Amino acid sequence: MKIIPAIDIIDGKCVRLTKGDYSTKKIYNEDPLEVAKSFEDNGIKFLHLVDLDGAKSNQIINYRVLEKLASNTSLSIDFGGGLKSDKDVAIAFESGAKQITGGSIAAKNRTVFEGWVNRYGAEKIILGADCKDRMIATDGWLEGSNIDVIEFIRSYESIGIRDVISTDIAKDGMLEGPSIALYKEILEQTNIELIASGGVSNYEDLIALKDIGCSGAIVGKAIYEGRITLKELSLLC
Repeated sequence: MKIIPAIDIIDGKCVRLTKGDYSTKKIYNEDPLEVAKSFEDNGIKFLHLVDLDGAKSNQIINYRVLEKLASNTSLSIDFGGGLKSDKDVAIAFESGAKQITGGSIAAKNRTVFEGWVNRYGAEKIILGADCKDRMIATDGWLEGSNIDVIEFIRSYESIGIRDVISTDIAKDGMLEGPSIALYKEILEQTNIELIASGGVSNYEDLIALKDIGCSGAIVGKAIYEGRITLKELSLLC
């Protein structure tokens, strides 16, 4: 299972939110590169980088941070947040992203998202399937929808999407454990590679996600709050 630490960016700084609420912003480090290097130094190979400014403004904003991290570490970076146009995606890849994550755009403009899959290949595109009460949420989780998460995933599995990041928003930043039941259901009803996100609070949560068949797990606040050490994460890498 891939262990994928998360760095969320607002104003170029490393922050975390609770349940996607921007008013709960907490700054953990002024220098995302310092954080990324600490991951790399502990044998971690992957990074989930989220442009929260971009998610709110519907266009890529913090691509310079991506560029800095990609050019100064060997981490394989997947980048998301605010990717709404062909230009945004081109900037992300030119700035060093190995993969990009599209969530809101996949829910709101299937034609554009499918165009990215066709242009770059399904292996370069991750489907973001973030949900609240099973329904897909968009635009930095500020908007809801009536799209069921499993139906959403299936609709894109049919065009070749394999990698899916799914966050249960109710769990995000709460340090109360991930949505094991939801993830089991997704894995039972699809054939995708599921990267679980949200709620991971300790090493045992990661083992539980591995045991049900998740291909990856994103870890955020648990690292920054000292609930999981980088040494523990390195044991799973």
